[in-house]
Amino acid sequence: MNRISSSGHDAAGKVFYRTRSSLNLNNPRYSDGLALHDEEADVTANKAKRFRFSGRHVSAAVAAFAVAALVVWWTVLAADDAAAGALNTQGAVTLSVFAAAVWFWIFTDIDDTYVALGAAVLLVIMGVLPEKILFDSLGDDTVWLLLGSFVVAAGITASGLATRAAAFIVSGAKTPRQLMHLSGAALVATAFAVPSTSGRAALAMPVFLALASVLRERGKLVLALALLFPSVILLSAVGSYLGAGAHLITSQILAASGFPAFSFTNWMFYGMPLAVVASVICVELILILFTSADDRKQALKISVSDLQNHTTIRIRGRFTPDQVKTCWLVGGVILLWCTESAHGIHPAIIALAGGLMMSSTGLGVVDLGKALKSVPWSLLIFMAATLAMGSALVTSGAAGWAADSMLGPIRGSGMGAGVWFVVIIVAISTAAHLVIQSRSARSAVLIPVVVSLAPEVGVSAVAAAFASTAAAGFCHTMSSSAKPMALYAKVDDAPTYSGRDLLRLSVWLAPISAALVLAFAFLIWPFLGMPLFVK
Repeated sequence: MNRISSSGHDAAGKVFYRTRSSLNLNNPRYSDGLALHDEEADVTANKAKRFRFSGRHVSAAVAAFAVAALVVWWTVLAADDAAAGALNTQGAVTLSVFAAAVWFWIFTDIDDTYVALGAAVLLVIMGVLPEKILFDSLGDDTVWLLLGSFVVAAGITASGLATRAAAFIVSGAKTPRQLMHLSGAALVATAFAVPSTSGRAALAMPVFLALASVLRERGKLVLALALLFPSVILLSAVGSYLGAGAHLITSQILAASGFPAFSFTNWMFYGMPLAVVASVICVELILILFTSADDRKQALKISVSDLQNHTTIRIRGRFTPDQVKTCWLVGGVILLWCTESAHGIHPAIIALAGGLMMSSTGLGVVDLGKALKSVPWSLLIFMAATLAMGSALVTSGAAGWAADSMLGPIRGSGMGAGVWFVVIIVAISTAAHLVIQSRSARSAVLIPVVVSLAPEVGVSAVAAAFASTAAAGFCHTMSSSAKPMALYAKVDDAPTYSGRDLLRLSVWLAPISAALVLAFAFLIWPFLGMPLFVK
């Protein structure tokens, strides 16, 4: 990843300080423009750390007590065989292990993958989950699909094609609004090329750094760009089946529950309109909140040559041979994914074939060994483990029992039960990032329950699961809520955002994002062929 080592001053003469962002984003830049003395900053940070440490442990203790109480309750219910609709033993065990896993995801720093895999192994040991299901999940087609896609993405990164394309797009901007929207459009397009939001964020970083250096005299605009890049990456992920691991988890849970799974094409058909609308609104919101009318009126002149001076990636002149080969290979892979119904080749096979070509001696641009080292194996194992956990929730009867238990208040609302159900799951999914940072973990927790609940109130399980997954794409409130938000909060030698900026954006963006998902669920998706209600 390229870093811009130069520093500069904005129009007001304030220095662009090297950011000191962490999960609490204590950025001295937002005080009076003067750097805090290191000793004073350390004292302030230590006090804040002690406060957070105490509060976090109190919350963890309360939550642990709640989990223990739930485990006791589920055990009592499982022991009462005479009760109608009682929870069986396997269901009680599954819910207990699942609740403990959620507690570890929320309140500890233990790796999410370690927790998920440990929970899956524990379910196998306790006889709830057959070991074959766990082993088969590691060889699931979604895991192979992601594996091949990450190798293709490694070739895109190595060739510099994405950076070159983005630089070409933004160099046509004449005004700040054009620059922001062109940047947003380029980021939306990357959802089809890189199968993770963190990977897309890293891929776009050289472009942001070059823009930040070229626009160093316009600090507010650079701040707006710093917010735009991760925000649009997260909101636009819903446009692609490979945009986030949560999408594949949702599809597999639907399939395991007996409902139709999503393909690359139909996920794009329903998700891309939402991705585009949400991204455009986000860009406009950032412009209004973080730039003034005068900032937006000032003309821009950004050339490819200007950007080239601030990055080592070749973005001008003729395409390199590697960039030409990458362009053809990526275009071919995406075309084959979109035409699966015509040729019948499984998307995972297409991804693996594309990865092999991308790493071949003659056609490839990256060594297979290096490409495999860039694959986030932890994510793949996490997906496999959560798929196994989701299967256990369904097959043990735990998800069905939980759905029946939670339907009481909703059933009492009569004809409006389905409407209230959709509104509630979208609201919960939008807010879930505040307690469960992993997008995939949120889907692993929410989707099994959503799929079990939906048919009981006349709602399509497929549409409800898609709406929940789309709503969970909002995770902008804190830098710790998503990896892209954390990555762009730690940029050196460029003005970036503080925790206060993220809260200011989220106050507006959260309700807008939830309202958009609801509008699509009730109006747009049924028109496109995915009805929300079933007879």
